[in-house]
Amino acid sequence: MAEVNVATPVDGAMDQHPRVLIPTGLSLDCAVDLLPKPTILIDEDGYIVAANRAYRDYYGVDPIGKQTRLHPGKNSWGHAQEECLVRYPCRGRVEYVQIRCHALYDLQGKRYWAEECLPIYPNPQGLNVRPNAMVGSSPVFMDCLHQIFKAARTHAPVLLRGESGTGKELAAHALHQFSERSAGPLLTVDCSTMTEHLFESEFMGHERGAFTGCIDRKIGLYEHAHQGTLFLDEIGELPLTMQAKLLRVLETGLFRRLGGTAQLHADVRIVAATNRDLQQMIREKRFREDLYYRLAAIEIDLPALRERVEDIPEIVQVLLERINREWGGHWQLSEEATHLLCTYKYPGNIRELRNILQKAMALCDGDTLLPRHIHFFHAAGQNQSGTAMERPSLRGRPDNFRELLTIFEGSRRQFAKHIGVSERTVYRWLQEA
Repeated sequence: MAEVNVATPVDGAMDQHPRVLIPTGLSLDCAVDLLPKPTILIDEDGYIVAANRAYRDYYGVDPIGKQTRLHPGKNSWGHAQEECLVRYPCRGRVEYVQIRCHALYDLQGKRYWAEECLPIYPNPQGLNVRPNAMVGSSPVFMDCLHQIFKAARTHAPVLLRGESGTGKELAAHALHQFSERSAGPLLTVDCSTMTEHLFESEFMGHERGAFTGCIDRKIGLYEHAHQGTLFLDEIGELPLTMQAKLLRVLETGLFRRLGGTAQLHADVRIVAATNRDLQQMIREKRFREDLYYRLAAIEIDLPALRERVEDIPEIVQVLLERINREWGGHWQLSEEATHLLCTYKYPGNIRELRNILQKAMALCDGDTLLPRHIHFFHAAGQNQSGTAMERPSLRGRPDNFRELLTIFEGSRRQFAKHIGVSERTVYRWLQEA
């Protein structure tokens, strides 16, 4: 491990903390070994000077002497650091861990930074390798993941907002896995497919004889989710009549099965998601304001893929591994194709990226995906709102157009198609350069 990465302090997370002294006669190694959690000790210059046995046993490395980014900043010594979430190296992989820090002093007054690195999963493989992985290390993604982590420790309803394809269902999985309810069920309701009768039957269940042809009792999703999490996807698509019925259940946790008289109760944590502007829908009388406030105790915005371009190579790798498992293949991506994928804006976000990779695999004759196999679904001359962008002119050619041309293995036709100009224009650029 070349270095240990530490997190930037969360704004407003510092609280005054009493001085913690290293006991007389103990070396740094012995003193930090008294701490039960995996812990490293960092000096004022940002070097790791000690690591306890719990750290070495769990992470499989001895980091002493490695330099880190000085976690708290020299102006923050003597303060406690609230927990935050970071990506951390562990036995040849990277996982998400919880960081908790405080200042430590020896009897001579020299300051150190004690950093506890707490695995957040009982499964040491971590979140990023699970089938429902959330992957990334960009600041905007880590901030979002930190909000998810903090929200999960409460019992409050959460509203996930974001464009289509940003991974709202994965975020719901993460909220459930981070929470105390992780041992309970996680069930999903696709609100966009629910008719009024189907909603009552699926959501609250029904008794035998509740309607024509009903010969058995059915336990509803809300009841099934007892002591777990219920994910209401596409909540903005739920008709007003069903919104009222949902609100009554969420306010009290009490419900009746369709055709039944017994009043039942379930302890359920609600996570809802939408790509709609619910505030605008409220103004248009298409979404109940009282339901909105019941669902949105905590709101979390998921970033679009174009806001976290640096995460694309890692996301691509995870998607490739999944598709290879599903299709029984061994495809890999060339460096040039990876570079090309990082130049696109992805109106459809991660879902669109996956579709692009699947199409490339279908077109590829071998096992290596090249730039010529990459076909974007939206025209290069379109911006995110779908309106036409001004195409490059001879006067305004891209400064790095020669570098971009190499991605397409010198093919002027493919390059011209990608940036939305004619092949003749590219030829002229080459002549004038």
